[in-house]
Amino acid sequence: MACDIDETVGRVLREEQVNLPGVSIEAVPVREYPNGVLTSSVIGYLGPIPEAEVDYYTDLGFVPARDRVGYGGVEFSFQNELAGLNGQKNVEVDVAGQILREVGEIVAPQPGNSLRLTIDARLQAAAETALLTRMAFLDRFSAERRTSIGAVIAMNPQTGEILAMVSTPTYENNRLARFIPEYYYRQLEADPAHPLINHAISSPFPPGSTFKLVTAIGALNEGVVSPTEQIFDPGTITIANRYYPTDPGRAKEFFCWLREGHGLVDMLRGISVSCNVYFYMVGGGYPGEVEGDGLGIDRIGTYARALGYGSELGIDLPGEHAGLIPSPDWKRITLGESWSTGDTYNAATGQGFVLATPLQVLTSVSTLANGGRVMWPHVVSDVLDGEGNVVEHYEPRALWDISDGILTPGTPDVDVQPWVIQLVQQGMRLVVSEGTAADYAQLENISSAGKTGTGEFCDAQALARDLCIPGRWPTHAWYAAYAPFEDPEIAVIAFVYNGGEGAVTSGPIVRQVLEAYFALKAIDAASAP
Repeated sequence: MACDIDETVGRVLREEQVNLPGVSIEAVPVREYPNGVLTSSVIGYLGPIPEAEVDYYTDLGFVPARDRVGYGGVEFSFQNELAGLNGQKNVEVDVAGQILREVGEIVAPQPGNSLRLTIDARLQAAAETALLTRMAFLDRFSAERRTSIGAVIAMNPQTGEILAMVSTPTYENNRLARFIPEYYYRQLEADPAHPLINHAISSPFPPGSTFKLVTAIGALNEGVVSPTEQIFDPGTITIANRYYPTDPGRAKEFFCWLREGHGLVDMLRGISVSCNVYFYMVGGGYPGEVEGDGLGIDRIGTYARALGYGSELGIDLPGEHAGLIPSPDWKRITLGESWSTGDTYNAATGQGFVLATPLQVLTSVSTLANGGRVMWPHVVSDVLDGEGNVVEHYEPRALWDISDGILTPGTPDVDVQPWVIQLVQQGMRLVVSEGTAADYAQLENISSAGKTGTGEFCDAQALARDLCIPGRWPTHAWYAAYAPFEDPEIAVIAFVYNGGEGAVTSGPIVRQVLEAYFALKAIDAASAP
């Protein structure tokens, strides 16, 4: 059996079919992906029916040796809507395989439906260009292949609609449309950067300082600190080992990214300059500054889950990762060790055991942008029949609301006072106007708010490259922002693996995506009737 033969060869064989017993030509529908690699991580591709699922699809009327099913993206998630149903007819043929007549009842095929996505292909292209250009610049600046993985997501924070989603590296789904070349598929599988994975939703990383928004919301709402209460950051603090409190050799030092310290810091300045020591103390307590255990790991976990961390958000794409919000029980079961104050310090600043996907970080920022509603993220808005009629429309919906005063059963909901969200929003505005992102992420004539993140990591790739040097671990670059500040209509996150400082690397990416969004909006408005 030959697949994807030349059209001319097919026509010749069909003409000579009467002289070629046992040879037949069959035309089958083939997907054509106009945007190709640009949207492959969202769209996915078709492939042969898996051996383990042959019986299942046979019962549905599929022909295992011929029909194809969705792999990845919406091709997988909406397989049942897109596939349709095979028709069936019995025919009588002669010895040469020529059809003589139809026998019995004919079952007409049913065409599959189509999908209308929330993705704007123009914004998708702008996001891809911004990400790849910045990653290439970083490689040139470093004079080495510094980074191989990146992701950008743009979302409407009011509706949860995904406007753009870029994951790199990725694959060319048109190369898989007719048949899957073994060499190409093996190449994709062997790539340590995992191009078949949608890193925007499937890959968890330490979120770094973007996670400080969780600690900020929790600490203010629980009264751990007041908005104006100042905490002194000397640049370095030391915590004693609780099991050996008198042994200075077992004490642990924790550093602010600004080694000389930020001095007196309140909540707004803590968010604006991303002061590590402030959030260490607020998150885990510190004698003389924040009494007791501060917010504490249990309440950090509660507010993290309320903002969308630690579980799947239910996006209509396959492979979503739940991330990780650790707890003392988790550490005891997983590592056989007791929880420490240092673990809380790390968790409060998005380090240590905390892991999150770019989608989760963006959801937390979008939730604060819209005033507290955790919106369901989705890429499909409508299912359409063959005539273009809407068969099913997916309405935006809030998974839960952290500030409506109502605790929703079955969700990680909390009751956050509106003034708390408003204060953190002001802190995020200061991040852009005068804080860590001021030199890299400001827009002309449009106000925005955001949070930078520089997540330390030490994974298998870093170990293989001898990058895990104590005190100088490599870092991932994060930046998430929304605009306009007064009435948010878009939120964007950029993540660059081993990208260094979040503001420097990811800030310009997000700025370019936001600029593209408002430019496209102006073009659409000008061309409207």
